[in-house]
Amino acid sequence: MALTQILGLTLIPVGATLLGGAIATFRVPSARARSLLQHFAAGVVMAVVAGELLPEMTREHRPLGVLIGFALGVGLMLGVKAMAQRIEGRGEQGGSGNFGLLVTVGIDVLLDGVLIGVGFAAGERVGTLLIVALTLELLFLGVSVAASLGEAKVSRTRTLLTVAGLSALVIVGAALGGSLLAGLSGLALETVLSFGAAALMYLVVEELLTEAHEVQETPLITASFFAGFVALDLLELMG
Repeated sequence: MALTQILGLTLIPVGATLLGGAIATFRVPSARARSLLQHFAAGVVMAVVAGELLPEMTREHRPLGVLIGFALGVGLMLGVKAMAQRIEGRGEQGGSGNFGLLVTVGIDVLLDGVLIGVGFAAGERVGTLLIVALTLELLFLGVSVAASLGEAKVSRTRTLLTVAGLSALVIVGAALGGSLLAGLSGLALETVLSFGAAALMYLVVEELLTEAHEVQETPLITASFFAGFVALDLLELMG
């Protein structure tokens, strides 16, 4: 798929980020509602990994590429987490906790954009489904950022502009990923897909579900994870 088409589809998660920010600017959803959305988004992301990326990874039977890709993916995500914690810690000590939060979120959003490029490197269907998955994740991210800024008494206008600036990083990441990863094959493609799978699984386990479990679980909230997983599978089957 051409880079312009990829960037056009990337506007969908960008719009979702802005929508989440706008919603939370005027009324922050309840903790249970946010947890339910996080579980559903986690299920959708995991469905992309299990149903699309893993089969593509194993198709060419290149264990070295899988090993390298997973090592790079996990290593990068752990490194980003350590750097984010350091930035947030310095921000709190210096009285600029919001700056630390925004830097951390900005890195996450940029990586989400790169992962969109990874998806389209595997094929148009994989990339499109990844757009769907990350749209839900970024919707919640917009809510979280706006809610945090609202608690810090930041004005609505400034909050919306901040969310808009962060959402633009999705386009930057997708442009980088789409241009650098286009036309890959063989070991290089296997490595990139494994990297993407590892990063997405980290997103589910260490970010979405970790935050979601801060709220007491209910059967409905737990079931929403599986609903998200099945929903994406059904979407693919009907496509």
